[in-house]
Amino acid sequence: MSVDTGTAPEVWKDTTVPAEERVEALMAAMTLPEKAAQLYGVWVGIDDADGEMAPHQHEFTALPVEWDELIKNGLGQLTRPFGTAPVDVRKGAATLAGAQRAIMAAGRFGIPAVVHEEILTGLAAWKAGVYPSPLCWGAGFDPELVERMGAQIGAAMRRLGIHQGLAPVVDVARDLRWGRVEETIGEDPLLVGMIGAAYVRGVQSAGVIATLKHFVGYSASKGGRNLAPVSAGRREIADVLLPPFEMALRAGADSVMNSYADIDGTPAAADPGLLTDLLRDAYGFTGTVVADYFSVAFLQTLHNVAGSQGDAARLALSAGIDVELPTVNCYGPPLVEAVERGEVDAALVDRALRRVLLQKCRLGLLDDGWTPEPPALEEDGDIVLDDAEVRSLAGELARRSATLLHNTGTLPLAAGLRLAVVGPRADTPQAMMGCYSFPMHVGVHHPDAGLGIEVPTLAGALRADPAGYDVRYEQGCPVLGGDDEGIAAAAAAAAGADVCVAVLGDQAGLFGRGTSGEGCDATGLRLPGRQEELLEAVLATGTPVVLVLLVGRPYELGRQIDRLAAVVCGFFPGEEGAGALADVLSGRADPAGRLPVSFPGNGANQPSTYLAAPLGRRSEVSNIDPTPLFPFGHGLSYTPVTWVGVAGDPSGTWATDGVFDVRVTLHNGAAGSVSEVVQVYLHDPVAEVARPVQSLLAAHRADLAPGETREVTIRLHADQTSYTGASWRRQVDPGEVELRVGASSADIRETITVSMTGPRRHVGFDRVMEATVISA
Repeated sequence: MSVDTGTAPEVWKDTTVPAEERVEALMAAMTLPEKAAQLYGVWVGIDDADGEMAPHQHEFTALPVEWDELIKNGLGQLTRPFGTAPVDVRKGAATLAGAQRAIMAAGRFGIPAVVHEEILTGLAAWKAGVYPSPLCWGAGFDPELVERMGAQIGAAMRRLGIHQGLAPVVDVARDLRWGRVEETIGEDPLLVGMIGAAYVRGVQSAGVIATLKHFVGYSASKGGRNLAPVSAGRREIADVLLPPFEMALRAGADSVMNSYADIDGTPAAADPGLLTDLLRDAYGFTGTVVADYFSVAFLQTLHNVAGSQGDAARLALSAGIDVELPTVNCYGPPLVEAVERGEVDAALVDRALRRVLLQKCRLGLLDDGWTPEPPALEEDGDIVLDDAEVRSLAGELARRSATLLHNTGTLPLAAGLRLAVVGPRADTPQAMMGCYSFPMHVGVHHPDAGLGIEVPTLAGALRADPAGYDVRYEQGCPVLGGDDEGIAAAAAAAAGADVCVAVLGDQAGLFGRGTSGEGCDATGLRLPGRQEELLEAVLATGTPVVLVLLVGRPYELGRQIDRLAAVVCGFFPGEEGAGALADVLSGRADPAGRLPVSFPGNGANQPSTYLAAPLGRRSEVSNIDPTPLFPFGHGLSYTPVTWVGVAGDPSGTWATDGVFDVRVTLHNGAAGSVSEVVQVYLHDPVAEVARPVQSLLAAHRADLAPGETREVTIRLHADQTSYTGASWRRQVDPGEVELRVGASSADIRETITVSMTGPRRHVGFDRVMEATVISA
């Protein structure tokens, strides 16, 4: 659409002119209300009448004026046109195109809006495919597979005219009681960064934007409570919480979303030290910072650091938040009026506007001839968002991430067995999906619409399994609640079976409407409700019990582990999760997952057992043993790979600015293909500050064909040993270190002692953060 403004608009529409010049020309012609309009989104169609919105958000959803009046100066973003309610995909695409045409016609410059959606487990739209949850991505230890998934998600966005996706979450899990653990990739910053960066590369390969969440510290909230204060120290922030963001920014992420939390009293949304000094000046980030939903308004209503909406806008703009989401509050009339009164510097508006318009320029939204018609509308017939390719990749990742934690020989299940399949997660599609999947995030409020996609249950998959199992199903109890009769019925079914498959876990939900998910925090780590009673009842029958966990966080299993025949963890494995788990249980697929989070011992959920310094480990001065039941990186196989040998550079030295090679030789003596994750950990015996006893330096998944022997060479860079020293600068130290090489953080096959030689070096954002596999 071309609009004649009388101010030489062709300059900013001309793709042969540098983007910076185009944007400056456009800004020079804009009024203050037009500038402000580019800095907020609008959430059309949100309805709080049923009380199902998040707490504190109801008062912010109403539009201040009618739609036509609202868009007369333009609009920065449209919020979740597909992810607010179940809408037919073609109708939704056509409606979105119509909204964009209206926005372009209403404003003097014809600038379309950026459209954003949630994309954590796939595009959050009705009838779109649901991939495994982020904990599954971590369990897969396979960045290339996650990058492929991201590319499919990005392609779906582009087809529908969606420009920005709110994912990945690169918060590092710190407290397993936190409800949003299910959204994290794991508890190790390197793993989170590797997988998160791969997801970003995949999504943005489609020409759309990935948004990093939540910058920074959100996952370190006190007591594992959602949106609680954070008291993490500078070193924990620098060495644990920030590295995944750094890695994902290097992958090209073009947007960042702030954390809701305050760190030592300063809300992230009002912290220029985080959003400007660090993110912009130190990291060189040039994209947009978008507000987590309502977080600008929360500066007044929750944090109490702003006295008015205009004051909240001033604080957020000063800190570096460019776009207010999800809908207009503080960045609308309150901001304009505050600028006109001289309470907010107009230069802050221009700074944010410049970033927004440069991003729109990169997306092509300022180009002459841009069309609001999405590619999908050119397709004949139904617009399918859950095709065979999507389901195939979702199944591949679900199989890759299924983790065998314990096995006494009962698995794989022999063909033809009588199976008692019990538990509240055994026969419901909801068990496969996390809280940010469309069916669990939106669809639960519209039950008449149905799931929109096919999501088999594990009980159904076992009934239909080609192994010919005779399946009897009893729920036993729901996730929460239940009665003695239900548990007794499940026990009776188990007593009459060859094997009992107990499928237990979480109900994903939001703000207390589940046992896992945003706002569904836990006071402890016992299985929710009466599920532990159910497990005890089936164990008491003497029938071998295989426990399958469909969970958003690890739970305590120490009271039962010696009596369980096997334990398989699927986390939330997505729409193809049931078939993937049936493949693993039957032995058609070898379990390949490795734990991205530790499973706690009984009653010892804190502190983190994996990244703990010596005082955080088991000691003689405390009666609490924090040793995990199943450690980070743990995962069993039906046919384990043989570790033939581990060796390092024979010199035994490593320059503080150089590389060091670790060679691992693996052999598969089995008749089928197998997989191993080679893990290299750093132990620093003497450092300037207390450091984790060990931390992951490298992880590489090696797939071996039957009879294959393979040598994997992993090249480590000295920068990877860096840490934040006493001077608060990141440093690489000379001295002796240990490289612990193994199949998990507790299954170390070889320790290589290396002397790091040379001067102490200080490194920054441009340091080497990942190892390189030079042969495999």
